[in-house]
Amino acid sequence: MSIIKVDMAKAKEIHRKNIRDARAPKLAALDVDFQRALETSSGTSLIIANKQALRDAPAAAGIATATTTDELKAQWDSTILGASPYS
Repeated sequence: MSIIKVDMAKAKEIHRKNIRDARAPKLAALDVDFQRALETSSGTSLIIANKQALRDAPAAAGIATATTTDELKAQWDSTILGASPYS
């Protein structure tokens, strides 16, 4: 009988990469929204806040403290990143 063990350090790096991959098109779309807001003198504070939330996502404290893959998967913030790649 073999026991499969998960390398949590590697799992965390993969999770962060998944976050970066998911946020790239969202950041690009927000860049366009930001430019349009500047051109029309509209407010940009919500756009800036959303961009910052996406930038901060890979550094979420829960990722570093996760000790199981289930805890790590729970760190996917679908409100800013969209659907989880783990479901």
